[in-house]
Amino acid sequence: MAPLTPDQVRRRERVEDLIRLAAPGLTLLLAVGERISRLVEPEDHEYYPPRTRGGSPQPAPPAPGQGGANQRS
Repeated sequence: MAPLTPDQVRRRERVEDLIRLAAPGLTLLLAVGERISRLVEPEDHEYYPPRTRGGSPQPAPPAPGQGGANQRS
């Protein structure tokens, strides 16, 4: 990646400063929106919890040479 020009560095710093200034307000906006949504509809009937990888463990396949359903005699 080529080094940034001084103009690009200044522009990037300005954008990062704006994001830093806006972050607390946006966090507050999200918190207020969450509270309002819970007041309006306390129970979400369309909510489906995400699937987790650690759900029900599946048995490990047999090691080669230890037998199993697909091994021939």
